[in-house]
Amino acid sequence: MTETPEPTRDWRDTVFLPKTDFPMKAGLAAKEPAILDRWASIGLYDRLRAERAGRERFLLHDGPPYANGDIHMGHAMNKVLKDIVVRTQSLMGKDAPYIPGWDCHGLPIEWKIEEAYRAKKRNKDEVPPAEFRAECRAYAAKWVDVQKGQFQRLGIMGDWDDPYLTMKFDAEATIAEELLKFAMSGQLYRGAKPVMWSPVEKTALAEAEVEYEDVVSTQIDVAFEIVDAPNAPELVGAHAVIWTTTPWTIPVNQALAYGPEVEYGIARVTLQDGTVKRVLTATQLWSQFYARANAGQQGMFAGEYVANVEVEGVVKGSQLAGATARHPMHARGGFFAKPRPLLAGDFVTTDAGTGLVHMAPDHGEDDFELCKANGIEPVFAVQGDGRYRDDWAWLGGEGSVINPKFVAAGRGGKLEEGPICRDLRLSGALLAASDDFAHSYPHSWRSKAKVIFRATPQWFIPMDRSTRNVAPAQAGASFDGADDPILASIGLESLETPAFAGVTSASSNGATLREIALDAIEHTRFVPEKGRNRIGAMVSGRPDWVISRQRAWGVPIALYVNRATGDYLRDEAVNDRILSAFREGGADAWYAADHQVLLGPDYALADYEVVTDILDVWFDSGCTHVFTIEKRFGAGTRANLYLEGSDQHRGWFQSSLLESCGTRGQAPYDAVLTHGFALDGNGRKMSKSLGNVVDPLKVIGESGADILRLWVAQTDYFEDVRIGKEVLAGTGDTYRKLRNTFRYLLGALDGFGDAERVPVEEMPGLERYVLHLLGELDTELRSAAEAYEFNRYARALTDFANEDLSAFFFDIRKDSLYCDAADDVRRRAYRTVLDVLFHALVRYAAPILAFTAEEVWQARFPSEDGSVHLLEWPELPHLPADRPLGTAWAEVRVLRQQVTEAIEPLRRAKTVRSSLEAEVTVPSLPLPADELAELFIVAKVAQADGPIAVTRTEEAKCGRCWRHLPDVAADGDLCGRCAEVVA
Repeated sequence: MTETPEPTRDWRDTVFLPKTDFPMKAGLAAKEPAILDRWASIGLYDRLRAERAGRERFLLHDGPPYANGDIHMGHAMNKVLKDIVVRTQSLMGKDAPYIPGWDCHGLPIEWKIEEAYRAKKRNKDEVPPAEFRAECRAYAAKWVDVQKGQFQRLGIMGDWDDPYLTMKFDAEATIAEELLKFAMSGQLYRGAKPVMWSPVEKTALAEAEVEYEDVVSTQIDVAFEIVDAPNAPELVGAHAVIWTTTPWTIPVNQALAYGPEVEYGIARVTLQDGTVKRVLTATQLWSQFYARANAGQQGMFAGEYVANVEVEGVVKGSQLAGATARHPMHARGGFFAKPRPLLAGDFVTTDAGTGLVHMAPDHGEDDFELCKANGIEPVFAVQGDGRYRDDWAWLGGEGSVINPKFVAAGRGGKLEEGPICRDLRLSGALLAASDDFAHSYPHSWRSKAKVIFRATPQWFIPMDRSTRNVAPAQAGASFDGADDPILASIGLESLETPAFAGVTSASSNGATLREIALDAIEHTRFVPEKGRNRIGAMVSGRPDWVISRQRAWGVPIALYVNRATGDYLRDEAVNDRILSAFREGGADAWYAADHQVLLGPDYALADYEVVTDILDVWFDSGCTHVFTIEKRFGAGTRANLYLEGSDQHRGWFQSSLLESCGTRGQAPYDAVLTHGFALDGNGRKMSKSLGNVVDPLKVIGESGADILRLWVAQTDYFEDVRIGKEVLAGTGDTYRKLRNTFRYLLGALDGFGDAERVPVEEMPGLERYVLHLLGELDTELRSAAEAYEFNRYARALTDFANEDLSAFFFDIRKDSLYCDAADDVRRRAYRTVLDVLFHALVRYAAPILAFTAEEVWQARFPSEDGSVHLLEWPELPHLPADRPLGTAWAEVRVLRQQVTEAIEPLRRAKTVRSSLEAEVTVPSLPLPADELAELFIVAKVAQADGPIAVTRTEEAKCGRCWRHLPDVAADGDLCGRCAEVVA
């Protein structure tokens, strides 16, 4: 009878497998809120402030979002990036407080309240200011609380119990105080320059409140008959032709501009009936004008066969000096009857149009400046709602100038002819017109309606006035002299200088605000560097800062203007009383004040106008460095960093720069970092109408905040970035690999203690090499953090975890971890390095994976009040300098990869099932053959000339470690090492 063979022994119970309760499935969406609650319960932020007290301080000043809705992906990206910056600085041992803040004033919030009013058919103008402002304040407070919770859910660590709000009483008082500094130094004036104006919102707008959209407009060519030309008499009777895309500005035309160096041609046009017309345009633009004039069914050439066109003569632009022309509506008399002068303008080009430009000083910056230089003032015919004044009888009440019906030519479109084009046509002055001109046009970013340039009395901070020795008489805007019924209709008496004088150029008395700001830009660090040129170009070319708004919800321009002189009052005692009232009752105090009490006994209220305009919200936010940085951390303290989207070069970066340079002579920041915008997965701007909005709150609810945080860190955020399902899926894969790395470390370090440690000098070469790699990673991460290049930071960290650890170090040493004796020096050295890796990697990851790092830390070192975020940058073991590692081990890794690739065909052919069954020959042995066999995870390594060769081993397989070794008698038996361990 045959004996039954004894079954092979199962040795799994003798193998030291990793052990941990840390789950592979993250469950972040459910787990993160509990971590947030724990941080709150232990007072993590305050404890961190206490532990970092006295250290070098790092201040990132938070740019204030508007408190008017749920956060969007742009908010999430911005706040996470800020949090990563703050956490890395804290990790590097600095005291890095973070005070979040909100912009609570201004049109976005006011507009929401007005929308609610309109829904109830309620007129905002009939609501008492105090009631309206109270509703705005309550609305802002509601959304501050909502957004506060949403930002905290992202893992943003900061002083959430005491954020800064521009509507706090102390903040409003500070904003008023900063305004008064400009006033007292003479850096403030009231004038009536054309500014961006929203007829829908009835207020001036800053450039940062404007966005450009493609539109189709009316374009017209209009004839102005020349009535006098002292330097070119042959021009009398000819028609100077202008081209414009804003027909509504023609009624307020007051001059024509020409280019002194431009060549102009007089074209004699003979019609079929023998009629001759004489037209003046730039010679090189004649063909374009002729094409427009013959394309329509109206105008000078409309429906008439042009028998002949010939150039009668040419004149140099300079010959037009002194010439005058009739306004095409001159028959109406009055304002229109006065001849319009032809003025030299260096801004006139021959890129398009006719080479002649119509000047309406009410509605154009170039127009205003040229006319002002020649004694021509605006007429203020267009009101705040975009309608012409009622006393312009034939236009008053016709509708807003931004209404297409008002400006329509009735040609090239579906609209009927509007009043402007109709009047021009009837007078014979409309030479060409169409409703099909496509171009980009400014719109209010809030109402989405078109804006216009409109001259209105506004308050300005001058860019080019000397900041020293400004005499009191220069400080204010004076409206004196003539009785003008047009000005009286809008509440002004006249617009003589200095009301219209604007500002003086820089003088030897001191630098201008523009010069100070440009110098500050040169001494500021920009990340990326291209930001310097962008903001520099904007500051170089920007006009004076319009700081007034004709709205209700904001900080009032707390000034008194002398009714007789037009100068605003400058008195420190009055200022002190105003600011005291603001500190006690906020900006509302201005509207409820007894102004005689604020003026004091030296001034009579009857002699002063109380200014009711509010400040531009960009002035508000430009002051935040004062009540957030200086008042919390000391006078003269500047922020180390401002960090916002690239659009803030024309917004908050610039308003903060100008405010600080105007009051302190320097920028409020040392460095400025800008990031791009969050686009959908296809690179399109997110839009509700397109249905492509990626909601950060939904992402957090489904996947957790750490996935979103990792996405932010991985993106090249200096440019626009994409986010969508595929992008987030890739981020999820990266997260899982990192989480698996931490899970392996936790399991492999189960039971590890100090007695097990091995000194670095006693470690095998592989362990020392990995510590060498860790040192390189440490240097790279510090460099990336200091450069704010967190995509480089995240990539270096994930590459190290995946390539250097999981695919290399862990893979090689799993045999030692599982099968070596617990006291074996190789296994102890491995676990010692794993401990070093754990302490380093959990710290490195903490700024990005704020929740996961905390979970990992608590899994190994559970504590009621401890936190990974209280830790500092790791101190790594010192490697012996006499044992170079990098180059030699790099060669080994290259060879290892080549061996792996050589084995793969045999694996696919099922010649070998795993690399442990392979014997390889290699052309060189950088390490002993036995050590290489372990590193390559093969049965045997030999050296022979020629290419790498692979064969199946004939050695038996150890039943415990599964290695094929000469000392294994038969498959299933134990090798010498395993037999010793088991024994």
